[in-house]
Amino acid sequence: MGDVKLPKKFVSKYPHRFAKGKQRFLCGQRILPKPITGKEKLPDLIDRAFLAYNAARLQEACHLFTQRMLQPDVTVGMSLAGALTPAGLGAAAVIPLIKAGFVDWIVSTGANLYHDMHHALNLPLFRGSPYVRDPELRKMGVVRIYDILLDYNDVLMQTDHILRQILLQPEFQHEMGTAELHHMLGKYCAEFEKQIGLKDVSVLAAAYRAGVPCFCPSPGDSTIGMNVAGLELRGSKLRVNPSRDVNETTAIVLDAKRGRRRSGVVLVGGGSPKNFTLQTEPQIQEVLRIKEEGHDFFLQFTDARPDTGGLSGATPHEAVSWGKVDPTKLPDAIVCYLDSTVALPMLTHYALARHKPRKRKRLYDRLPQLMDMVTKEYWKHNKKL
Repeated sequence: MGDVKLPKKFVSKYPHRFAKGKQRFLCGQRILPKPITGKEKLPDLIDRAFLAYNAARLQEACHLFTQRMLQPDVTVGMSLAGALTPAGLGAAAVIPLIKAGFVDWIVSTGANLYHDMHHALNLPLFRGSPYVRDPELRKMGVVRIYDILLDYNDVLMQTDHILRQILLQPEFQHEMGTAELHHMLGKYCAEFEKQIGLKDVSVLAAAYRAGVPCFCPSPGDSTIGMNVAGLELRGSKLRVNPSRDVNETTAIVLDAKRGRRRSGVVLVGGGSPKNFTLQTEPQIQEVLRIKEEGHDFFLQFTDARPDTGGLSGATPHEAVSWGKVDPTKLPDAIVCYLDSTVALPMLTHYALARHKPRKRKRLYDRLPQLMDMVTKEYWKHNKKL
Protein backbone atom coordinates (compact mmCIF):
# COMPACT_ATOMS: atom_id res chain seq x y z
CA MET A 1 0.00 0.00 0.00
CA GLY A 2 1.11 3.48 -0.70
CA ASP A 3 1.17 6.34 1.75
CA VAL A 4 -2.25 7.22 3.07
CA LYS A 5 -3.04 10.91 3.00
CA LEU A 6 -5.99 11.99 5.10
CA PRO A 7 -8.04 15.01 4.27
CA LYS A 8 -7.33 17.90 6.63
CA LYS A 9 -10.79 17.62 8.15
CA PHE A 10 -9.82 14.18 9.53
CA VAL A 11 -6.61 15.42 11.19
CA SER A 12 -7.56 16.56 14.69
CA LYS A 13 -5.53 18.83 16.86
CA TYR A 14 -5.48 18.56 20.63
CA PRO A 15 -8.22 20.98 21.75
CA HIS A 16 -6.96 23.68 24.07
CA ARG A 17 -10.37 25.17 24.64
CA PHE A 18 -13.63 23.46 25.47
CA ALA A 19 -17.23 24.51 25.30
CA LYS A 20 -18.50 26.32 28.35
CA GLY A 21 -18.89 24.02 31.39
CA LYS A 22 -16.75 21.16 30.09
CA GLN A 23 -13.40 22.34 31.34
CA ARG A 24 -14.13 21.52 34.98
CA PHE A 25 -14.38 17.87 33.90
CA LEU A 26 -11.73 17.78 31.19
CA CYS A 27 -8.91 19.30 33.22
CA GLY A 28 -7.08 16.26 34.59
CA GLN A 29 -3.82 14.79 33.41
CA ARG A 30 -4.01 13.62 29.82
CA ILE A 31 -3.79 9.83 29.56
CA LEU A 32 -1.01 9.25 27.09
CA PRO A 33 1.93 7.65 28.93
CA LYS A 34 5.27 6.94 27.35
CA PRO A 35 5.93 3.26 26.63
CA ILE A 36 7.48 1.33 29.51
CA THR A 37 11.13 0.53 28.83
CA GLY A 38 12.02 -1.62 31.85
CA LYS A 39 14.53 0.98 33.01
CA GLU A 40 12.09 3.03 35.06
CA LYS A 41 12.37 3.33 38.82
CA LEU A 42 9.21 2.30 40.67
CA PRO A 43 8.20 5.81 41.85
CA ASP A 44 8.55 7.13 38.30
CA LEU A 45 6.50 4.20 36.97
CA ILE A 46 3.74 4.91 39.48
CA ASP A 47 3.71 8.61 38.57
CA ARG A 48 3.74 8.11 34.81
CA ALA A 49 1.82 4.90 34.10
CA PHE A 50 -0.63 4.41 36.98
CA LEU A 51 -3.30 6.65 35.49
CA ALA A 52 -6.66 4.94 35.80
CA TYR A 53 -8.73 2.50 37.87
CA ASN A 54 -7.06 1.17 41.01
CA ALA A 55 -3.64 1.96 39.62
CA ALA A 56 -4.68 5.60 39.76
CA ARG A 57 -6.00 5.15 43.28
CA LEU A 58 -2.62 3.71 44.28
CA GLN A 59 -0.88 6.69 42.70
CA GLU A 60 -3.22 9.03 44.58
CA ALA A 61 -2.55 7.11 47.80
CA CYS A 62 1.21 7.49 47.31
CA HIS A 63 0.83 11.22 46.66
CA LEU A 64 -1.51 11.74 49.61
CA PHE A 65 0.75 9.89 52.01
CA THR A 66 4.02 11.42 50.82
CA GLN A 67 2.97 14.97 50.03
CA ARG A 68 0.30 15.60 52.68
CA MET A 69 0.29 13.06 55.50
CA LEU A 70 4.03 13.18 56.16
CA GLN A 71 4.05 16.87 56.93
CA PRO A 72 5.54 17.53 60.39
CA ASP A 73 2.24 18.51 62.04
CA VAL A 74 0.44 15.25 61.13
CA THR A 75 0.30 12.30 63.53
CA VAL A 76 0.03 9.11 61.47
CA GLY A 77 -1.72 6.01 62.77
CA MET A 78 -1.52 2.69 60.92
CA SER A 79 -3.85 -0.28 61.26
CA LEU A 80 -2.70 -3.76 60.24
CA ALA A 81 -5.17 -6.55 59.47
CA GLY A 82 -4.54 -9.84 57.74
CA ALA A 83 -1.52 -12.11 58.13
CA LEU A 84 1.10 -9.55 57.08
CA THR A 85 4.06 -10.38 59.32
CA PRO A 86 4.12 -14.08 58.36
CA ALA A 87 4.31 -12.94 54.74
CA GLY A 88 7.34 -10.76 55.48
CA LEU A 89 5.54 -7.43 55.21
CA GLY A 90 6.66 -6.44 58.69
CA ALA A 91 10.34 -6.57 57.83
CA ALA A 92 9.89 -5.42 54.24
CA ALA A 93 7.54 -2.48 54.77
CA VAL A 94 6.33 -1.72 58.30
CA ILE A 95 9.79 -1.56 59.90
CA PRO A 96 11.21 0.84 57.26
CA LEU A 97 8.18 3.10 57.77
CA ILE A 98 8.72 3.06 61.55
CA LYS A 99 12.43 3.79 61.22
CA ALA A 100 11.76 6.71 58.85
CA GLY A 101 9.32 8.26 61.32
CA PHE A 102 6.43 7.77 58.88
CA VAL A 103 4.26 5.83 61.38
CA ASP A 104 3.59 7.23 64.86
CA TRP A 105 1.21 4.63 66.34
CA ILE A 106 -0.07 1.21 65.29
CA VAL A 107 -3.25 -0.82 65.79
CA SER A 108 -2.82 -4.45 64.79
CA THR A 109 -4.40 -7.83 65.07
CA GLY A 110 -2.77 -9.90 67.78
CA ALA A 111 -1.84 -12.52 65.20
CA ASN A 112 0.43 -10.09 63.36
CA LEU A 113 2.31 -9.29 66.56
CA TYR A 114 2.51 -12.93 67.64
CA HIS A 115 3.87 -14.17 64.31
CA ASP A 116 6.28 -11.23 64.33
CA MET A 117 8.01 -12.93 67.26
CA HIS A 118 9.02 -15.89 65.05
CA HIS A 119 11.34 -13.57 63.15
CA ALA A 120 12.85 -12.10 66.31
CA LEU A 121 13.57 -15.64 67.52
CA ASN A 122 15.05 -16.62 64.15
CA LEU A 123 12.41 -19.33 63.70
CA PRO A 124 11.85 -19.77 59.95
CA LEU A 125 8.71 -19.56 57.84
CA PHE A 126 8.79 -20.84 54.28
CA ARG A 127 7.14 -20.17 50.96
CA GLY A 128 4.91 -23.03 49.91
CA SER A 129 1.78 -23.78 47.92
CA PRO A 130 -1.87 -23.11 48.77
CA TYR A 131 -2.76 -26.40 47.04
CA VAL A 132 -1.02 -28.88 49.35
CA ARG A 133 -3.17 -31.42 51.22
CA ASP A 134 -3.94 -30.07 54.69
CA PRO A 135 -4.65 -33.47 56.32
CA GLU A 136 -1.15 -34.50 55.30
CA LEU A 137 0.28 -31.24 56.69
CA ARG A 138 -1.49 -31.84 59.98
CA LYS A 139 -0.11 -35.36 60.14
CA MET A 140 3.41 -34.11 59.43
CA GLY A 141 3.21 -31.22 61.92
CA VAL A 142 3.24 -28.42 59.35
CA VAL A 143 1.00 -25.35 59.67
CA ARG A 144 -0.27 -23.44 56.62
CA ILE A 145 -1.19 -19.76 56.26
CA TYR A 146 -2.39 -19.89 52.64
CA ASP A 147 0.96 -20.37 50.86
CA ILE A 148 3.19 -19.89 53.93
CA LEU A 149 4.37 -23.01 55.76
CA LEU A 150 5.87 -23.32 59.24
CA ASP A 151 6.75 -26.11 61.64
CA TYR A 152 4.24 -26.74 64.41
CA ASN A 153 6.72 -27.84 67.08
CA ASP A 154 9.87 -25.95 66.16
CA VAL A 155 8.15 -22.63 65.42
CA LEU A 156 4.69 -22.37 67.00
CA MET A 157 5.31 -24.40 70.15
CA GLN A 158 8.80 -22.98 70.60
CA THR A 159 7.49 -19.41 70.29
CA ASP A 160 4.74 -20.20 72.81
CA HIS A 161 7.26 -21.66 75.25
CA ILE A 162 9.51 -18.60 75.11
CA LEU A 163 6.53 -16.24 75.23
CA ARG A 164 5.28 -17.86 78.43
CA GLN A 165 8.70 -17.53 80.05
CA ILE A 166 8.66 -13.83 79.23
CA LEU A 167 5.11 -13.23 80.44
CA LEU A 168 5.93 -14.84 83.80
CA GLN A 169 8.67 -12.30 84.50
CA PRO A 170 8.02 -9.96 87.48
CA GLU A 171 7.66 -6.83 85.34
CA PHE A 172 4.57 -8.35 83.68
CA GLN A 173 2.72 -9.14 86.92
CA HIS A 174 0.22 -6.30 86.95
CA GLU A 175 -2.66 -4.84 84.94
CA MET A 176 -1.70 -3.08 81.71
CA GLY A 177 -2.97 -2.04 78.31
CA THR A 178 -1.76 -3.67 75.12
CA ALA A 179 0.60 -0.79 74.32
CA GLU A 180 2.56 -1.52 77.49
CA LEU A 181 2.36 -5.27 76.90
CA HIS A 182 3.73 -5.02 73.37
CA HIS A 183 6.35 -2.44 74.33
CA MET A 184 7.71 -4.84 76.94
CA LEU A 185 7.59 -7.75 74.50
CA GLY A 186 9.35 -5.50 71.99
CA LYS A 187 12.17 -4.99 74.48
CA TYR A 188 12.71 -8.75 74.58
CA CYS A 189 12.45 -9.05 70.80
CA ALA A 190 15.07 -6.31 70.41
CA GLU A 191 17.37 -8.24 72.73
CA PHE A 192 16.75 -11.47 70.78
CA GLU A 193 17.70 -9.67 67.55
CA LYS A 194 20.87 -8.39 69.17
CA GLN A 195 21.92 -11.74 70.61
CA ILE A 196 21.17 -13.71 67.44
CA GLY A 197 22.81 -11.12 65.21
CA LEU A 198 19.71 -10.13 63.27
CA LYS A 199 18.75 -6.60 62.23
CA ASP A 200 15.33 -5.10 61.61
CA VAL A 201 13.31 -8.32 61.44
CA SER A 202 10.78 -7.68 64.22
CA VAL A 203 8.07 -5.00 64.16
CA LEU A 204 7.76 -5.22 67.94
CA ALA A 205 11.49 -4.60 68.32
CA ALA A 206 11.46 -1.69 65.86
CA ALA A 207 8.43 -0.13 67.55
CA TYR A 208 10.12 -0.50 70.95
CA ARG A 209 13.25 1.27 69.74
CA ALA A 210 11.28 4.06 68.03
CA GLY A 211 8.75 4.64 70.82
CA VAL A 212 5.82 3.68 68.58
CA PRO A 213 2.93 2.27 70.67
CA CYS A 214 1.33 -0.91 69.30
CA PHE A 215 -2.28 -1.55 70.27
CA CYS A 216 -4.38 -4.68 69.78
CA PRO A 217 -8.17 -4.16 69.87
CA SER A 218 -8.88 -7.86 70.52
CA PRO A 219 -6.06 -9.00 72.81
CA GLY A 220 -7.64 -12.39 73.49
CA ASP A 221 -7.98 -13.16 69.79
CA SER A 222 -4.41 -14.34 69.19
CA THR A 223 -1.83 -16.70 70.60
CA ILE A 224 -0.41 -13.92 72.77
CA GLY A 225 -3.83 -13.55 74.40
CA MET A 226 -4.26 -17.32 74.61
CA ASN A 227 -1.02 -17.62 76.56
CA VAL A 228 -1.94 -14.70 78.83
CA ALA A 229 -5.21 -16.52 79.61
CA GLY A 230 -3.44 -19.82 80.18
CA LEU A 231 -0.98 -18.27 82.61
CA GLU A 232 -3.83 -16.70 84.56
CA LEU A 233 -4.96 -20.24 85.41
CA ARG A 234 -1.64 -20.86 87.12
CA GLY A 235 -1.74 -17.65 89.14
CA SER A 236 -0.19 -15.03 86.87
CA LYS A 237 -1.18 -11.48 87.88
CA LEU A 238 -0.94 -10.16 84.32
CA ARG A 239 -4.25 -8.62 83.27
CA VAL A 240 -4.87 -6.85 79.97
CA ASN A 241 -7.29 -3.94 80.24
CA PRO A 242 -8.74 -2.91 76.83
CA SER A 243 -10.18 0.29 78.34
CA ARG A 244 -6.65 1.61 78.66
CA ASP A 245 -6.21 1.15 74.92
CA VAL A 246 -9.40 3.08 74.19
CA ASN A 247 -8.29 5.98 76.35
CA GLU A 248 -4.68 6.00 75.18
CA THR A 249 -5.52 5.93 71.47
CA THR A 250 -8.10 8.65 72.04
CA ALA A 251 -5.52 10.74 73.87
CA ILE A 252 -3.09 10.35 70.97
CA VAL A 253 -5.64 11.64 68.45
CA LEU A 254 -6.92 14.43 70.70
CA ASP A 255 -3.35 15.61 71.24
CA ALA A 256 -2.75 15.43 67.49
CA LYS A 257 -5.70 17.73 66.80
CA ARG A 258 -4.65 20.36 69.32
CA GLY A 259 -2.84 23.53 68.27
CA ARG A 260 -3.99 23.35 64.65
CA ARG A 261 -2.21 20.04 64.16
CA ARG A 262 -3.70 17.12 62.23
CA SER A 263 -4.34 13.37 62.34
CA GLY A 264 -4.11 10.84 59.51
CA VAL A 265 -4.75 7.12 59.27
CA VAL A 266 -3.30 4.46 56.97
CA LEU A 267 -5.62 1.46 57.07
CA VAL A 268 -3.97 -1.70 55.77
CA GLY A 269 -6.95 -4.02 55.36
CA GLY A 270 -10.05 -3.60 57.49
CA GLY A 271 -11.50 -5.55 60.39
CA SER A 272 -11.24 -4.63 64.05
CA PRO A 273 -7.95 -2.68 63.70
CA LYS A 274 -9.63 -0.33 61.20
CA ASN A 275 -12.56 0.41 63.49
CA PHE A 276 -10.41 0.74 66.59
CA THR A 277 -8.21 3.28 64.82
CA LEU A 278 -11.18 5.30 63.57
CA GLN A 279 -13.34 5.13 66.70
CA THR A 280 -10.96 7.51 68.44
CA GLU A 281 -12.88 10.41 66.92
CA PRO A 282 -16.37 9.27 68.04
CA GLN A 283 -14.84 8.64 71.48
CA ILE A 284 -13.71 12.27 71.58
CA GLN A 285 -17.08 13.55 70.39
CA GLU A 286 -19.57 11.18 72.06
CA VAL A 287 -17.92 10.20 75.33
CA LEU A 288 -15.52 13.05 76.08
CA ARG A 289 -18.09 15.44 74.56
CA ILE A 290 -15.44 17.59 72.94
CA LYS A 291 -16.32 19.33 69.69
CA GLU A 292 -14.30 17.70 66.93
CA GLU A 293 -14.76 16.99 63.22
CA GLY A 294 -12.84 13.77 62.52
CA HIS A 295 -9.53 12.60 61.12
CA ASP A 296 -7.96 14.85 58.50
CA PHE A 297 -6.52 12.13 56.26
CA PHE A 298 -7.92 8.68 55.42
CA LEU A 299 -6.04 6.14 53.30
CA GLN A 300 -7.14 2.51 53.03
CA PHE A 301 -6.05 -0.55 51.10
CA THR A 302 -8.80 -3.15 51.00
CA ASP A 303 -10.39 -5.83 48.84
CA ALA A 304 -13.71 -5.65 50.73
CA ARG A 305 -16.88 -4.34 49.09
CA PRO A 306 -18.96 -1.62 50.77
CA ASP A 307 -22.35 -3.05 49.73
CA THR A 308 -22.19 -5.99 52.18
CA GLY A 309 -22.42 -3.59 55.12
CA GLY A 310 -19.17 -4.78 56.68
CA LEU A 311 -16.75 -2.43 58.39
CA SER A 312 -13.83 -3.59 56.25
CA GLY A 313 -15.44 -2.16 53.11
CA ALA A 314 -17.05 0.92 54.69
CA THR A 315 -16.08 4.04 52.77
CA PRO A 316 -14.75 7.31 54.22
CA HIS A 317 -18.03 8.93 53.14
CA GLU A 318 -19.88 6.56 55.47
CA ALA A 319 -17.30 7.25 58.18
CA VAL A 320 -18.21 10.95 57.96
CA SER A 321 -21.69 10.14 59.31
CA TRP A 322 -20.05 8.71 62.45
CA GLY A 323 -17.74 11.67 62.93
CA LYS A 324 -14.71 9.50 62.12
CA VAL A 325 -13.62 11.59 59.13
CA ASP A 326 -13.82 15.36 58.76
CA PRO A 327 -16.40 15.99 55.97
CA THR A 328 -14.41 18.96 54.69
CA LYS A 329 -11.39 16.69 54.13
CA LEU A 330 -12.98 14.06 51.86
CA PRO A 331 -10.64 15.03 48.97
CA ASP A 332 -7.90 13.75 51.28
CA ALA A 333 -9.66 10.40 51.74
CA ILE A 334 -8.65 7.60 49.36
CA VAL A 335 -9.68 3.96 49.17
CA CYS A 336 -7.53 1.75 46.96
CA TYR A 337 -9.15 -1.61 46.19
CA LEU A 338 -5.98 -3.62 46.05
CA ASP A 339 -4.45 -6.53 47.94
CA SER A 340 -2.50 -4.91 50.77
CA THR A 341 0.41 -7.32 50.24
CA VAL A 342 0.87 -5.62 46.86
CA ALA A 343 0.00 -2.07 47.88
CA LEU A 344 1.96 -1.69 51.13
CA PRO A 345 5.44 -2.48 49.71
CA MET A 346 4.79 -0.09 46.83
CA LEU A 347 3.61 2.70 49.13
CA THR A 348 6.65 2.14 51.34
CA HIS A 349 9.06 2.27 48.42
CA TYR A 350 7.44 5.39 47.02
CA ALA A 351 7.44 7.21 50.37
CA LEU A 352 11.07 6.39 51.14
CA ALA A 353 12.11 7.50 47.65
CA ARG A 354 10.13 10.73 47.65
CA HIS A 355 10.31 11.95 51.27
CA LYS A 356 13.13 12.36 53.73
CA PRO A 357 12.76 10.78 57.20
CA ARG A 358 10.65 12.62 59.77
CA LYS A 359 11.53 13.32 63.38
CA ARG A 360 10.00 10.54 65.48
CA LYS A 361 7.21 11.59 67.82
CA ARG A 362 7.93 8.79 70.32
CA LEU A 363 4.32 8.69 71.47
CA TYR A 364 4.83 5.72 73.76
CA ASP A 365 7.11 7.82 75.96
CA ARG A 366 4.38 10.48 76.17
CA LEU A 367 1.45 8.20 77.04
CA PRO A 368 1.38 9.08 80.78
CA GLN A 369 1.31 12.79 79.90
CA LEU A 370 -1.38 12.23 77.27
CA MET A 371 -3.50 10.23 79.70
CA ASP A 372 -3.34 13.07 82.23
CA MET A 373 -4.54 15.42 79.50
CA VAL A 374 -7.45 13.25 78.36
CA THR A 375 -8.54 12.61 81.97
CA LYS A 376 -8.73 16.34 82.65
CA GLU A 377 -10.66 16.85 79.42
CA TYR A 378 -13.13 14.14 80.38
CA TRP A 379 -13.92 15.75 83.75
CA LYS A 380 -14.04 19.20 82.19
CA HIS A 381 -16.80 18.19 79.78
CA ASN A 382 -18.67 15.63 81.91
CA LYS A 383 -19.19 17.35 85.26
CA LYS A 384 -22.95 16.73 85.30
CA LEU A 385 -22.78 12.94 85.04
